[in-house]
Amino acid sequence: MNDALYDQAIIAEARSKTGAGRLEAPSITAECDNPLCGDRIALDLLVDGGKVADIAHKTRGCLLTQASASLLARHAKDASAADARELRDAVSAFLHGKDDERFAILTPVRNAKSRWDCVTLPFQALSDAISDLEKRS
Repeated sequence: MNDALYDQAIIAEARSKTGAGRLEAPSITAECDNPLCGDRIALDLLVDGGKVADIAHKTRGCLLTQASASLLARHAKDASAADARELRDAVSAFLHGKDDERFAILTPVRNAKSRWDCVTLPFQALSDAISDLEKRS
């Protein structure tokens, strides 16, 4: 394990498992995977009044994907569709160097471009879920 990449903050976030599990009756479920490394997420959203009322995820992957899914669960609650897309774009901008304290623990990943997909996978699942939900409306 690369100690510089998997620092204590990332390990702690992954272990917190914020939002881990499944929802009983989600409005939408999106599944995303990274075929290169095997990371996989199933993201359940309960949407009410155009906002994410509840969120849960079943994540199988590296510590980076697990930490990212936990961050997503923490920041996506009460998000509108526009907020969800902003989160996806913001994590990408962060990896490219734009400061954003919501993602500060992911700073070590900025220098490991080959691992960016691990971090963005849960946020892509959120964006896909919102897009699919909008298509149904």
